[in-house]
Amino acid sequence: MQTAAQLRAWQPTAGSAQRQQQRQRLAAAPRRSAVRVAATASSGADLHLFSPCKINLFLRVVRRREDGYHDLASLFHVIDLGDDMAFEALAGTAAADALTCNMVGVPTDGSNLVIKAFNMFRSKTGQKQRFAVDLQKRVPHGAGLGGGSANAATALWAANELCGRPASNEQLLAWSGEIGSDISVFFSNGAAYCTGRGEVVEDVAPPLPLDTPLLLVKPPVGLSTPDIFRALDLNRRSTADGRELLARLAAEGAVQELAVNDLEQPAFDRLPALLALKQRLQAEGPGFSSVFMTGSGSTIVCVGADEPPAFLQEAQYSDMFVSPARLITRQPGEWYAAPARGGAAAGAAATPAAVA
Repeated sequence: MQTAAQLRAWQPTAGSAQRQQQRQRLAAAPRRSAVRVAATASSGADLHLFSPCKINLFLRVVRRREDGYHDLASLFHVIDLGDDMAFEALAGTAAADALTCNMVGVPTDGSNLVIKAFNMFRSKTGQKQRFAVDLQKRVPHGAGLGGGSANAATALWAANELCGRPASNEQLLAWSGEIGSDISVFFSNGAAYCTGRGEVVEDVAPPLPLDTPLLLVKPPVGLSTPDIFRALDLNRRSTADGRELLARLAAEGAVQELAVNDLEQPAFDRLPALLALKQRLQAEGPGFSSVFMTGSGSTIVCVGADEPPAFLQEAQYSDMFVSPARLITRQPGEWYAAPARGGAAAGAAATPAAVA
């Protein structure tokens, strides 16, 4: 069978059991809601925040720009799968920020977007404050979920809070676009129609009910965003208008016809097994209204139910990341709140066996 043959490369390695145990420990870790802090930072001041990720309910690539980037028209929506971040304002004698992370392979030096966000904050505000951050990751890497971008946005928000809010939300949004394309969306209210490289953010009303069940399914292989954009065939894009997609999504719901992602073509060309996975989720899922890849992949989003299909119990799928999720928003002046224990994403990072 083609699907099984293509997915054999995703079978667990000798380290898979250890990774699965780590995921289950992370899923069981205490979750914290957004916290407000005093207006002035001081040594030892701390802040715990939830760092959510996002999905693209549709993603149109409008054109390839002269600078090599691409203009998009995409509906981003923040979801309740995310990481936990603990921030501390360091003493004035601290010469550098300090970042620790529970996930192997995540850089903790200046190449991490979190440190870049702190540097951006200091350069824009003139603040000298240094920070320590403990990052507890749940969102997988190379997933198209914007986990690293969300960490940077959360770090920018936290730095502003710990320093007494010298910047407005509008300034944070504008600065975030200088760090990376997907970071700005997290300074929206949670549902955003994004254009430009993704940094031009327009708040919109959530087009779907926030309690719409979602299921995220990601193979252990990730995809490189730059590679996927380079492999995009502009002649094979959708011709749908972004504004029309947005209006129809609100009127008709998340039907398959509206689940447009122009980056599926290069992703599926590079990884045919990902297309086979999508097709099997469509055929054997418990009544999903739509199934689509988010961002540049490799996560497949299923809308309308969060029960994993039975076929995910098969051996070739044993190392899949499978998580329920829900759409979330935030209130003005506050950050995103973590889902309550027992909520949709409380079991995030569980394997199919754990969530069946």
